[in-house]
Amino acid sequence: MAFFCFIASVVGGYTSRKREGPFPQGNGVKLGVVYMPELTTPQIISIVIFIVVFALIISEKVHRTVAALAGAVVLILTGILSFDTGMEHIDFGTLGVLVGMMIFVAVVKNSGIFEYIAIRTAKIAKGNPWVIMVLFCLITAVLSAFLDNVTTVLLIGPVTFTVCKMLELSPVPFFIVEIMASNIGGTATLIGDPPNIMIGSAANLTFMDFLIFNGPAIVVIMVVAIAIFYVMYGRNMGASTEQQASIMELHAHEAIKNKSLFNKSVVMIALVAVAFVCHSMVGVEPSVVALTAAAIMLLISRAEVEKILLDVEWATIGFFAGLFIVVGGLAETGVINMLANGLIDITGGDMLIAIIVLVWASAIISSFLDNIPMVATLIPILIAMESTGVDVMPYWWAISLGACIGGIGTLIGASANVVLSGMSGRYGYPISFMDYTKVGFPLMLVFTAISCVYLVIRFCVF
Repeated sequence: MAFFCFIASVVGGYTSRKREGPFPQGNGVKLGVVYMPELTTPQIISIVIFIVVFALIISEKVHRTVAALAGAVVLILTGILSFDTGMEHIDFGTLGVLVGMMIFVAVVKNSGIFEYIAIRTAKIAKGNPWVIMVLFCLITAVLSAFLDNVTTVLLIGPVTFTVCKMLELSPVPFFIVEIMASNIGGTATLIGDPPNIMIGSAANLTFMDFLIFNGPAIVVIMVVAIAIFYVMYGRNMGASTEQQASIMELHAHEAIKNKSLFNKSVVMIALVAVAFVCHSMVGVEPSVVALTAAAIMLLISRAEVEKILLDVEWATIGFFAGLFIVVGGLAETGVINMLANGLIDITGGDMLIAIIVLVWASAIISSFLDNIPMVATLIPILIAMESTGVDVMPYWWAISLGACIGGIGTLIGASANVVLSGMSGRYGYPISFMDYTKVGFPLMLVFTAISCVYLVIRFCVF
């Protein structure tokens, strides 16, 4: 409820102002001292549908995929979106990455590579669960900076489960930590998170620009995160002497099921990593990289295609498709545009206020909405501001940090969250929306506060 009150305040703040320039003027009705927006019928319907879908996801009375797809269908049946328009709002690039990497992982895992990595990692940590958690956290963050977040969690998830199974531990705390680490690490680079790719293209920012500007904040956030994870999990995490001894007696090479496929998998993982890092330089979409890798692995492994496709989490794919359409309803009716304009408008042109508002608003909204349409809407507004002579560079970084870190807040805040929680459920350890949010949202607020302080110091103090 607090989230929707926040939305209302932003919209109300925007529509209460009268201004000229590149921003449209809102209409409103004065209630006391506050101007409330005059929403159109399509806007009201799209908002109501979104709230209902979100409430169903939170309640878990129905499966989240059913809730998202039902919301999408209602939007189309009510005429808010045509079928073709609804399809346009589905990010098939994201779905391509998801499907491609799910197929890739499904083939690769038959080699025993995940068990191999799990044993090697566990032996390095000498069977200590907390050390293992820290190692997986750091690996996830680093990989997410150079690979797609979804790709990273698809690779690290099976390894994590294998280790936890050996130590007879619940993988849920490990998965929660990895969800957060993937979002934190992805914030550091141009290719780590889709919003950064969009911002980099619009603002002509390079890979090194993101590393230089976002990198210091991410290092601080990771240090704080690990300290918090220790308090939450590390102090109470342990394994028996017998379990640790049994880990040390394992031989990693014995976990390899298919030597030929293992060697091919190692080479392909390396090539995929390079391809993800270089895809923007050669003009190849990440989805093309993922689907190509999947096709090559199916070809060289001679795996049974029908069996491999059973490992694809089609429920997750359906959830994303439906959610894209539901959020598309807000975008198509102008609700998201109203929010974005309101966020800019209520700052009054003050850089300090603008940075604070953009960081916090981007983070909170991105926790509940997909951050891609939010960023896509803010980009032309910042470009319009820049054309009037306003220095918008601090605002690009505010949106980047806010939108990417905001993905930590809830299970639907980022693609990696949905994928890894779905994987956990398939392993028999479901992570509910509220169970994750109780951990993720407070930590998101902490990390956003760090980002805000960093930006204020960087652009307003020095």
